[in-house]
Amino acid sequence: MSSFSRRDFLKNAAAAGAALAAAAAFARPAAAKSSSIRPPGAVDTDEFLSRCIRCGRCGDACPNQAIEMFTETNGAKFSMKPGPGEENTPVIFPRQQACNLCQKAGGDYLKCTEVCPTGALTKLLKTEVASKVRMGVAKLDRTLCYSYNDRTCGVCIRACPFTGTAMKTGPGERPIFDANFCVGCGLCERACIRYPQAITVVAHV
Repeated sequence: MSSFSRRDFLKNAAAAGAALAAAAAFARPAAAKSSSIRPPGAVDTDEFLSRCIRCGRCGDACPNQAIEMFTETNGAKFSMKPGPGEENTPVIFPRQQACNLCQKAGGDYLKCTEVCPTGALTKLLKTEVASKVRMGVAKLDRTLCYSYNDRTCGVCIRACPFTGTAMKTGPGERPIFDANFCVGCGLCERACIRYPQAITVVAHV
């Protein structure tokens, strides 16, 4: 076999291997990602969209009226729109109304998780919130935050149900977030008096 034909053979073999690898990768479905803030207890996105029957019971049960069914109309207010399969699934827009984790509601369980008939929301005790709820994580824009710009505020610190862990207090009431403890309830974003707000809760993706 000539050196030229060996090079051709190796080149063709490499190309064939790359094509097979690409085909295999293409055949594997990509995990769904979403920028939506789901109610507490929501299972992973793919499973959530598969299990959720769009019944709206979680929204009806929410004592703080924080849960809406996702549509292009309500999403447009926050420059969002439902992704594939997300239409009419439960979502929370913290700037409009945050999840208060049923702090003032009776009973032992988070109300939305208690009424979900399919397991799209895992039933959770209120005592499990800190360890099991991860709706999203709060992000701070220090250039917008009053407390980081010589105007003491601290409203978000007082709104956080996990002050001392998820949010600590720095000099001049500067909020210091710890993503390891943030449950993504959005109470800090809802409380922020700055416009545009200095705090935005983003989904875990």
